[in-house]
Amino acid sequence: MAAPARKVLTGARVVLPSGTVDDGELVIDGAHIGGSAPSAGQEPEAERWDLSGHWIVPGFVDLHNHGGGGASFTSGTVDDVLTGIATHRAHGTTTLVASTVTGEMEFLTARAGLLSELTEQGDLAGIHFEGPFISPCRKGAHSEALLRDPHPADVAALLDASRGAARMVTLATELPGGLDSVRLLADRGVIAAVGHTDATYEQTVEAIDAGATVATHLFNAMPPLGHRAPGPIAALLEDERVTVELINDGTHLHPAALELAFHRAGADRVAFITDAMDAAGFGDGRYLLGPLEVDVVDGVARLVEGGSIAGSTLTLDRAFRRAALVDKLPVGQIVRALSANPARLLGLDHRIGSLEPGKDADLVVLDEGFEVKGVLRRGDWVVAPQVAAAA
Repeated sequence: MAAPARKVLTGARVVLPSGTVDDGELVIDGAHIGGSAPSAGQEPEAERWDLSGHWIVPGFVDLHNHGGGGASFTSGTVDDVLTGIATHRAHGTTTLVASTVTGEMEFLTARAGLLSELTEQGDLAGIHFEGPFISPCRKGAHSEALLRDPHPADVAALLDASRGAARMVTLATELPGGLDSVRLLADRGVIAAVGHTDATYEQTVEAIDAGATVATHLFNAMPPLGHRAPGPIAALLEDERVTVELINDGTHLHPAALELAFHRAGADRVAFITDAMDAAGFGDGRYLLGPLEVDVVDGVARLVEGGSIAGSTLTLDRAFRRAALVDKLPVGQIVRALSANPARLLGLDHRIGSLEPGKDADLVVLDEGFEVKGVLRRGDWVVAPQVAAAA
């Protein structure tokens, strides 16, 4: 027998845009949120879930993710990509943008076609191209031999191959063609992200003025903050038009760097990302990230050759838990960084990113220790809470 179209989730602390409601009630009507209020009487013909002792937060939104569950978004088959999506959904990520890594243009345009189909089907929220338009000085886990300058014609070719699914392109905007490519992306409604860059402070200001609005994993793969040469970090943190990505896994950032970003940018300008690769939700071992071999040891991914950090094995529930328990951030700020802010960047905040009537029924149930106990996506349980439900 099919589950009732209406679900009533009661007893939890519900995190709303206006604040947290203790002993709250959230009504799910089919695939959408019907309403929220303090706990009340019985709702007829509804499946009721008593979630006392839990939190209910919006589904997580990941802007920057290369794979998971042993599967790659960069090189895997359709089934592989779906495996990666399912892995992250089980950890609370109900909306996901698939990120590629540097490759030949012909290969990247082919990947754009495959990933755009999954976007059109609703499995993905779009495509993020990280490379090949990045600096060889700050290449990280990208093949230097395949890098190229960000000429607008090449950027446009990727956008065209994506059939409207491209959401973000990471650029070293100081390279030849960089500023013109930023303007092209802004004109076409695609996020221009500054990253894997060796830009100066002044060059980064130029890029922001040209239309760049995101910092790709701030602090990583860019010059460090200096007192005489502040570099891109200072420019990206200080400008109200820029949202900064942060990888909160305890490896990519010192807690003081994360605190600095929140203090300077503010909670409305931070987006937690995973930058996950295949090993996320899967385990240690040897993997490929594009053409490069990666060893994952104790959950940390590094290139076999050279030892550079090569993405992460992070899932967003772990980022949430670390932010709450280690960084001691207020839950409301964490929810903005994991849900509301990335939803706004993607232009999807009318549908996702917060628990409001009429929006998609995407949510995560967390216990007191911020462990995932339930995941609802568009009204269906991806992970059902282990509590009694009574019709």
